[in-house]
Amino acid sequence: MLIGLTSCNEKLLEKPDNLIDRGKMVQILADMAIANAAVIANKSLLENNNFRPTEYVLTKYGIDSAQFVDSDRYYASIPMEYESIYQEVESKLDQEKKEMELAKKLKDSLHQIELKEKKKLTTERSNALKDSLP
Repeated sequence: MLIGLTSCNEKLLEKPDNLIDRGKMVQILADMAIANAAVIANKSLLENNNFRPTEYVLTKYGIDSAQFVDSDRYYASIPMEYESIYQEVESKLDQEKKEMELAKKLKDSLHQIELKEKKKLTTERSNALKDSLP
């Protein structure tokens, strides 16, 4: 049993010289998930604008595809670490989703207040106009 547990953390690959640090890797993977979801949601629009999610994210972080692949392969060779990275990505995406939902609720609430204020002003102007007529 001990051999099984230690083999889960055994590194199968040597650490690459250009390894992307763990925190940055989480950011990259989260951004790739969001970019790929955007492509699914708006495929024709993004294709018409030649949007390539992987290229966009790699450029954003100043890395190339070889560095990403080397780093991803390295982390994948350490199953416990790789699982932990993806759990962190999932947590980050869940947090961003909650923030977006909260921002949407706030925007909707502000919009409702704005509509009520406009209605109130319209009613006040209408009443003022009626009062000013002989």
